[in-house]
Parts: sequence; C-alpha cells; structure tokens
Amino acid sequence: MFDIESRRRASLEQTVLRLVVLGGLPAVVTALVLLWTGDHGVEIRWTLTVLLPAFWIGCAAAAHQRVVRPMQLLVNLLGALREGDFSLRGAGGRGHDALGDVVREVNALGETLHRQRLSAVEASALLSNVLSEIDVAIYAFDHEDRVRLVNRAGAALLGKTPADLVDRHAREVGLAEFLAGEAPRIFDRDFAGGRGRWELRRSDFRQDGRPHRLVVLADLSRALREEERQAWQRIVRVLSHEINNSLTPIRSIARSVKRILERELGENGRAGEVREGLDVISSRAESLGRLMSEYARLARMPKPVLRPVGVGTLVRGVVELERRVPVQIIDSPDVTMLADRGQVEQVLINLIRNAADASLETYGGVRVSWRIAAAAVEIYIDDDGPGISGTTNLFVPFFTTKPEGSGIGLALSRQIAEAHEGTLTLENRSGGRGCRATLTLPVSMGARL
Repeated sequence: MFDIESRRRASLEQTVLRLVVLGGLPAVVTALVLLWTGDHGVEIRWTLTVLLPAFWIGCAAAAHQRVVRPMQLLVNLLGALREGDFSLRGAGGRGHDALGDVVREVNALGETLHRQRLSAVEASALLSNVLSEIDVAIYAFDHEDRVRLVNRAGAALLGKTPADLVDRHAREVGLAEFLAGEAPRIFDRDFAGGRGRWELRRSDFRQDGRPHRLVVLADLSRALREEERQAWQRIVRVLSHEINNSLTPIRSIARSVKRILERELGENGRAGEVREGLDVISSRAESLGRLMSEYARLARMPKPVLRPVGVGTLVRGVVELERRVPVQIIDSPDVTMLADRGQVEQVLINLIRNAADASLETYGGVRVSWRIAAAAVEIYIDDDGPGISGTTNLFVPFFTTKPEGSGIGLALSRQIAEAHEGTLTLENRSGGRGCRATLTLPVSMGARL
C-alpha cells in the first residue's frame, strides 16, 4: 500500500513539473528563435541564451515546490490524524488563498478530533470507575463467548481478579449457562465469592461490527432480607405496643387483687391457691414483657459507631465469658478494624453461645479463628455439635429450636453484620461433624468484600 501511494504521489509531482515546463517552453523557444535570427550582437545572444532557460527552469522549479510542498504538508498532517496524533498543526494556514483554507480546515479537524479523543478518554475513565464501584456483577462476552470486560464485583463473585477472567471462555469460568435460556430470570446459586438469590439480565450489543453479549447478575438476597427485616420490625412495633398496653394493667390488677385477698381472707386455704394463681399471672406477664423487650431490639437497632477494634482482643474477651465447654482460640493474624465494639461483641457472644449449646449435646468443644481476606476479616466459629438439618429458617425472627430460646439471636446478629457492610453465614462443616459460623466484616466500612 505504501509503495502504491508513493508511486501515485511521484506521478502527480512529475505531472505538475511537466505541465509547468511545457507551459513556458513555447515562449522560451520563440524568444530564442527571435534572438538568433535578429540583428543582435554575439554577447547579447549568448547572454540571453543562458539567462532565459535558466530563468525558465528556476520559475518552473519554484512553481513545482509551491504546489508540491503544501501537498506534502497536508499528507503529513492527515497521516498524523490517521495515526491518532492530534498535536500537529499546519503553519501555512494564514493566507487567504485556497491552500490556506485547506490548511485551516485540516487544523480545525485536528482540534475537533483532539477534543473528541479527550472526551472519549474521560467518558471511558468515568465508565470504568462506575463499573468498578457498582455492586452488581457485570460481564461482557464477544462472539466467541470469551470474556472481554468484567468489573470488580463480577470478578469477586467468581473468586478471581479481572485479569484472571479476561480472554477466557465462558465455560472455563462457569458462566456458560447464563449465555442461554430465559432472561431475565431469578435463581438460587452458590458462587466462590457469594451465595444467595440472583437476578440474571442479558442484552446484546455490537462492537467493531461483531455481536457481543452483556450479562448482569444482581444479588437480591440482601434487598429481600432488608424488606423482610422491615416487615418484622413493623410487626414487632405493633405487637410490642399492643401487648405492653395489655400487660401493664394485668400486672397491676394481679398485684391489687393479691393485696385485697391477703387483707380480706388472711391465711385461708383457698386464699393460698388464689395467691398462687395470681403469682403465676404476674410472673408470666413479666416474662412476656421481657420477651417483647427483646423482640423490640430488632426494631430499635442503632447505627454502628465506628472505632478501631482489635479482633484478637475482642475475641479473647468474649471467649472468657463461656465456661460450659472448652473454647480454643486458634493462632490467627493480628488485625484492627473499624467497627462498633459493643455490637460486634454481641454477635460473637450469640454465635459462641450457640456453638457451646450445640457442643454440649455431643460433649465436644468450640474453636475460634480468623483470617484477612482482601479488605475484610473473616471470623470462624466451629463447634462439634450435631450440625444443622435445615438453613431455611435460621435467620427468621421468632423461629427457634431451643426450648428456652427467643428466636432473635441469629436475626439480630445478621442485622448487625449487614449494618457493618458484612455478612453472616452458617453451614455444616465439610471436614467433620458440627457447624461453622462465618462472620465477615470489612476492615473499614465502605471497603469491598
């Protein structure tokens, strides 16, 4: 291609030179004929014979350069624009002739392309930042089903980095099933970087004339849990208000009736039975009042107050409170996180107490450990209990399998974890009997897990 363009340009330059030479040839020949046929001296004849062709050739060369050099300038400018270099400008654009107009237009074109390039770079940077910060997994596949684009949330969902996924086939990364089938759709799935309920959305677009597909996976679990939590909070507020309004007069009337009976009947045998019944009414009313106070904590959980907290110090302080079963702290790295110490401490108390309750059934123990994972710390509580038979209702308020349980411990713990932008999961241990509770908290709130 370069040779063809060079030959075309040489041919144009030769044509211009021939036209300029041919344009002056008749006049020079005529002048020389008249010079030598006329009555002129020898010195004049030879002098003009040398000067006329020299002047003719010099003017032809100047005309040639006046046409060819601006063309070469324009070629260089347009070549730079084609290569993406928009910094070059032509210096011959000050004249008011046609050539000056052409140079000015090329300079204006370069300036326009430069602004467009700058806007495209800024828009691309903005899009990259938005994709990186958005909490939705996004994948772009080319016509061969290879990953061309993935954001940070999408890479974290697969337990990889974006560099590990780009150019890999959808089958290799476990996403081939999302390139076909119904969309949008909702499904339950466990990934390396998360589990829960997901919504799949898929769309097609073209780039460089080739078809591409965009796959978006949105985690619905936290949104559904938030709606569920708000519903339970509304129920708790209504129940607490109505039951407390009834319990207060019941306790008051029970005490009043008891005093009247003691004053009127004394130690009569029947009076003892009535007093015992009134004591039961009063006791159960107080117990129900305390129970509703515990439930009301779900609706009044304050926002976490963040302060530096040492994980090791926090865990050791909670472990000292459990005396029923042996609790072992496995050597783990020192790490300090920003968290609400009181709230996280309450979560650990609930989890370690549940683990101890389970281990009592099998005369086992409890082990606590933690590790740093990216910008988060993962705390593990392992027990030797019988394990869990079902996880469907584990975090449902008021649901409990313990005779004396209130059913709010795990729900409150997960609420605290999510208020810290973390997660709480429970699952049976794969390496033996028992259960593992995993509390994941960011080292600082706002960090991506």
